[in-house]
Amino acid sequence: MTDNPARLTVVGIGADGWSGLSGTARAALSAADVIFGSERQLDLLPAGEVPGDRVAWPSPMLPALPGLLDAHRDRRVAVVASGDPMFHGVGATLQRFVNDVTILPHPSSVSLAAARLGWPLADVDLLSVVTAPVAELHPLIHPNRRILVLGRDAGTPAQVAALLQARGYGSATMTILGQLGSENETLVTGAADTIQVTGCGSLNVIGIQCGRGGAARPRVPGLPDDAFDTDGQLTKREVRAVTLALLGPQPGEILWDIGAGSGSIAIEWMRSHSACRAVAIESDATRAGRIEGNARALGVPEIKVVQGRAPAALTGLPTPDVVFIGGGVTREGVLEAAWDALPAGGRLVANAVTLESEAVLAAWYAKLGGELTRLAVSRASPIGGFTGWRAMMPVTIWAVVKP
Repeated sequence: MTDNPARLTVVGIGADGWSGLSGTARAALSAADVIFGSERQLDLLPAGEVPGDRVAWPSPMLPALPGLLDAHRDRRVAVVASGDPMFHGVGATLQRFVNDVTILPHPSSVSLAAARLGWPLADVDLLSVVTAPVAELHPLIHPNRRILVLGRDAGTPAQVAALLQARGYGSATMTILGQLGSENETLVTGAADTIQVTGCGSLNVIGIQCGRGGAARPRVPGLPDDAFDTDGQLTKREVRAVTLALLGPQPGEILWDIGAGSGSIAIEWMRSHSACRAVAIESDATRAGRIEGNARALGVPEIKVVQGRAPAALTGLPTPDVVFIGGGVTREGVLEAAWDALPAGGRLVANAVTLESEAVLAAWYAKLGGELTRLAVSRASPIGGFTGWRAMMPVTIWAVVKP
């Protein structure tokens, strides 16, 4: 951090520019010796009212920030940012480098969109695709839900419309709001499969009223097996739901999924909360690629896939909070490496379907304790003209917390 506390003020500004700022915000900009911002935002400031030096953000911005701040450490610095600087804005970034940042927010484009649509923000799901892939919209799509999407550019509405159609929500109502807060606001409404998405401009927010749609994809663990592209290396739905319950995902935690197969455990872990992260370790190249495809299709494209064989492939990975071993329990050194990588309080869950792997888990259970569960699942299936039970392979599950 720099040692110039209380000298940096971040001012949120809307599309209405200088006229939309409060007196406090105007005074901060007028008194600044130097103002940082994008060229578009800096152009909104009248030269006569804001005489300070203007510095446009370089690209990429983050690596240059420490040097820029240090170069102006003895000056009064202001930053102009779009809308609310603490809503996916530069305000939070600057607080990593400066001890004391004063934030003067302006209504965000999402707040303006909610006001135009008459939607209570507390009842709306939010997604910014300014830095995130549009695929992260998938986990938010549910019958009758309302979603606000902060667009990245003029192409975002078309991408959102295509994703909704692919999910069976072509009849969902989309409202594309452009240039919010300016004199040139635009509003276009229509069904996702027919709406006019061209000419909406680069500054847009998309409101989505889902209505009724395609197949359900709940956030709770246990998606249908056919939600995953697989070659058969898949933790089946019933076992997956129990396994995820034992893994107990909590926001911000990192999971290692060792022997990930089709990636179902890691993917459902990440779907449980947007702040959950996962590393899927898979030795087979084809399966590693399949995991990435499944992750995109199910709305968690930020999953980290590592192609390699444990324990060697575990070297250099971020420290896990939780480890799942779905394959490789009998391989020398895998359980030891996973256990050693966990911090105190970390959790480990391992599944076994063979006698050999079950024996390994029984030995570790005898040594470290925890919970040992044997799960047997049968599914109904046709037998001639009748229906009978077809048993799946029993699964032994060992769950333990590191002291």
